[in-house]
Amino acid sequence: MAERQFVSINVNGSVQRRQIEPRQLLVHFLRTECGLTGTHVGCDTAYCGACTVHLDGDPVKSCNVIAVQADLRSVRTVEGLEHDDHLHALQEAFSEHHALQCGFCTPGMLMAACALLESGSEIDEASVRKALSGNVCRCTGYQNIVTAVLAAAQQVKETHSEN
Repeated sequence: MAERQFVSINVNGSVQRRQIEPRQLLVHFLRTECGLTGTHVGCDTAYCGACTVHLDGDPVKSCNVIAVQADLRSVRTVEGLEHDDHLHALQEAFSEHHALQCGFCTPGMLMAACALLESGSEIDEASVRKALSGNVCRCTGYQNIVTAVLAAAQQVKETHSEN
């Protein structure tokens, strides 16, 4: 058995210090060590995107990242989208536009879409579809997901223009 390694990872604004096995995947660190079960384990091959989180602001598939790679870095999970007991615009839009069915892919979709919204780039249907292309949904036809992301982008844009 490999010697355990100390890591310090900022998860959703809270520093998590743990001793872990060096080969532990980030998705398992988040779920077992931090108790954040919103990040789902889907395929374990980085295909489905259910495990998407932000690592230093960039979307990554956490089943493809070893937790020690996140040492001294920041991770944001779907639980980190909510702010001051208010849902993120994406979470509200997913609900309003029926962008989920079983919900298994939803955390990964939200995190991929959030990265797009925070990128500052122009958002249209093509850019949304490209941003979500690494995330698989087996229940919906994707159109409601795209519609929800576009609605959230519009809401965010309007909110920023008011401020």
